[in-house]
Amino acid sequence: MDEIESIKSELKASAGLKLRLMDTHAALIQKAADIVYTAVTKGSKLFLFGNGGSAADAQHLAAEFINRFKIERQPLPAIALSTDTSVITSIGNDYSFDDIFSKQLTALGNSGDIAMGITTSGSSPNVLNAFKAARDKGLFTIGLLGKDGGKARSMVDLAIIIDHPDTPRIQEAHITIGHIICSIIDQRIKNLNL
Repeated sequence: MDEIESIKSELKASAGLKLRLMDTHAALIQKAADIVYTAVTKGSKLFLFGNGGSAADAQHLAAEFINRFKIERQPLPAIALSTDTSVITSIGNDYSFDDIFSKQLTALGNSGDIAMGITTSGSSPNVLNAFKAARDKGLFTIGLLGKDGGKARSMVDLAIIIDHPDTPRIQEAHITIGHIICSIIDQRIKNLNL
């Protein structure tokens, strides 16, 4: 296969997965948007976390909430737990990398807040520990998960599972879902201000 055909094949695979999600995941995405909208517009916080590309997605989405997405609006409270290197490295050094998110949620999370973990495997130990800590503190938990959802699927209040074997396709779906949630929230805020 030449490079042009390879490019077309990658784009087709990405688009095909998203088209399937349109039929299977729209209601789940709307439910997640409902929960996040209610929380962040009432002053509760959205905590986002994940590893690697999922950490980048968590940071990306936190920025969309705090700064803006498509409309001018008040900043919305969102925190990516993968950004404070002093906290992460001290927890990793003194305890374990498996505790880097759970300790932050224990310290910062309150009932009414949302914990949104992103994991393409559904089985990242630090994400699983964070879900447990979040549940213990009374946070609502949302998992953007991959593959079959892994262990996380039974640990969260709302699981959005991208059942696909290819990590890049899962990551593309996760960021698209995050953007859709942002778009729904922006639209609701815009409608309130009309």
